[in-house]
Amino acid sequence: MNEDSKAIRLNKYIAMCGICSRRDADKLIQDNRVTINGKIAENGAKVTDKDEVCLDGKVIRMNDEKVVLAYNKPVGVVCTEKDEHAEKTIIDDIKYEKRVTYAGRLDKDSEGLMILTNDGDLIQAMMKSANGHEKEYVVEVDKEISDAFVKDMAKGVYLKDLDQTTKTCVVRKNGKKSFNIILSQGLNRQIRRMCEAFGYKVTKLKRIRILNIELGNLDYSEYRIIRGQELKELYKVLDNRGIS
Repeated sequence: MNEDSKAIRLNKYIAMCGICSRRDADKLIQDNRVTINGKIAENGAKVTDKDEVCLDGKVIRMNDEKVVLAYNKPVGVVCTEKDEHAEKTIIDDIKYEKRVTYAGRLDKDSEGLMILTNDGDLIQAMMKSANGHEKEYVVEVDKEISDAFVKDMAKGVYLKDLDQTTKTCVVRKNGKKSFNIILSQGLNRQIRRMCEAFGYKVTKLKRIRILNIELGNLDYSEYRIIRGQELKELYKVLDNRGIS
């Protein structure tokens, strides 16, 4: 920390260690997996750099050097750090030398761009879907797409099981059975649910952009370090939305 004796909330400290988002950190604390100086931590606790914080018995510390990665998730890889039922988790797949975690998920059956980092503030910022972060996908469905489908998808779709109407979005047809869609919200399995509302089934879903970060030509399971102007632009976009 910048100030030796400055106390911060435990969930923020865990996020700043690059473990997970603050919301997920709250769950770790609730599950009694976090200790402070050998004692089980409580929600709302604060720590300083003089305290020893452990997760599952292992000491965790804040990272001095921040890293941000763009990664191409294959179908079948699960967005979780630890799951005994998963054939392969994202952490197993990426095999990065430093501990990183993901900022936003893709479901097991989807593929494409994910951002991973050890910067807890960046994770926190990107997890706030209300900030309107753009995410672009290429989608293939099981039958030919009509012009009405494209128009109605873009206007927003009422999802009965969530009792919620999606925000307006950009939809562009790029083939008989495929289209690009740009969303600014992140409901659970949103695109699949939107398509199902019109009687279409998604056969392939690939994310190709998050904000200014593009998937490019990364192969499955490959990653690249985001640097230079591209990284500056990412932080600038987030800062412009009132995030520090």
